[in-house]
Amino acid sequence: MRVLVTGATGYIGGRLVPELLREGHEVRCLARSPGKLRDHPWRGEVEVVGGDVLDRESLDAALAGVEVAYYLVHAMAGGGGFAHRDREAAQAFAGAAGAAGVRRIVYLGGLTPAGQDLSPHLRSRAQVGEVFLRCAVPATVLRAAVILGSGSASFEMLRYLTERLPVMTTPRWVSNRVQPIAVRDVLRLLVKSAEPPAETNRGFDIGGPDVLTYADMIQRFARVAGVRPRLILPVPVLSPGLSSLWVGLVTPVPAGIARPLVESLRNEAVCAENDIADYLDDRDRLGFEEAVRLALRRIGEARVDTRWSSADWPSAPSDPLPTDPDWAGGSLYADERTRPVPASRTALWQVIEGIGGERGWYSWRSAWSVRGWLDRLVGGVGLRRGRRDPRRLRVGDSLDFWRVEAIEPERLLRLRAEMRLPGLAWLELRAEHPAGRGTVLRQRALFHPRGLAGQLYWWGLAPLHGLVFGSMARNIAEAARKAEQGGQQRGPR
Repeated sequence: MRVLVTGATGYIGGRLVPELLREGHEVRCLARSPGKLRDHPWRGEVEVVGGDVLDRESLDAALAGVEVAYYLVHAMAGGGGFAHRDREAAQAFAGAAGAAGVRRIVYLGGLTPAGQDLSPHLRSRAQVGEVFLRCAVPATVLRAAVILGSGSASFEMLRYLTERLPVMTTPRWVSNRVQPIAVRDVLRLLVKSAEPPAETNRGFDIGGPDVLTYADMIQRFARVAGVRPRLILPVPVLSPGLSSLWVGLVTPVPAGIARPLVESLRNEAVCAENDIADYLDDRDRLGFEEAVRLALRRIGEARVDTRWSSADWPSAPSDPLPTDPDWAGGSLYADERTRPVPASRTALWQVIEGIGGERGWYSWRSAWSVRGWLDRLVGGVGLRRGRRDPRRLRVGDSLDFWRVEAIEPERLLRLRAEMRLPGLAWLELRAEHPAGRGTVLRQRALFHPRGLAGQLYWWGLAPLHGLVFGSMARNIAEAARKAEQGGQQRGPR
């Protein structure tokens, strides 16, 4: 089946496309800026059409020959007539879809409780859904509340609030009930919505099995993330506007996104029905804690590199994508150093593979010794493990208080910290030989903090990074030069 996906550069659209491809569908994407799709791993398997949902000519070209059209476009800004633009765009899309002979429109909107004064954000979503349900093309309108998955704006807001604030004063909406749903469940329902009974033209509430207050979600997230229970102090004076400013101070979620999300939380978002289970014969849903666990599972696993690059589709919809915004995926701090090396890549690799143990870490040896002693003092492994082999490493080897996570001979060594830390840490060393630039050492230290203690740990040690990591890069390059000249490589003392 040929399907069109609008909003493929967004959070849901970028994850829906590979799910549709796995089902054997022929996928076309409509994007205002096609270049933004360049880094998606599935880019070579789809047709991309440049255009805008408000431009009838580009809509006609995008919808030609399409059987099912996914409409995943919406504005997040709360001002400037965004609701009017959303409604106008939906009407244009519905008209063009009818003219093109599209069999079905599938739209993902927000869960809107009956009888409540809706936020502008939710009101606009509801109006767009009504546009599609009244148009000539049969429509399936799915309505979801908080979507649980790395990169989802509502999930990221929950993540940062929980991780960064052991004590928080919150608006009254933390007591409102929400029925969150895992992103993998949303995507599965979107894919299945392409082929419901032919006469289906209606909206469906979709949610997971758990109905929770926002405060409950914070506490359960904390439990899954391994941080202490949070102390939550609701106060009545925080309006949605003040709340969004507060969220903006605490989290990196942009204010233009945080405000409509916060405004929507003043409304309870609980499913009024679960009819979609019968229409699509789909009843299984992930619980809140399992959905959070999946969203966090990439942190600390062997493929941590997929947080910043990807050579393949993510193995699960909950995983981060390289095209997610910079603020998505939780805090990941990095100290990166690049240094030219007056030696061959082979000589540089000899130094990299020989690091640790008796040779030390090529920087401020006393500081490494103190860090190892402190680690043992709190029950860690310290530096006592040394190396299995003085010259060769393999994946899984222990290396002082590190573990070899990945190794590519003469290219890459990645170590995962096994010291006691309020978070997760990696050290990555690369030997490169760019055309015309000689040998280059790329060194990267990464840290994913856990809770406020992790944030304080990173920033408390930040002034020392230049001494530790800067001298490491310099001394590794110098050791490689000496190795090239036939001298004995050894760490500085």
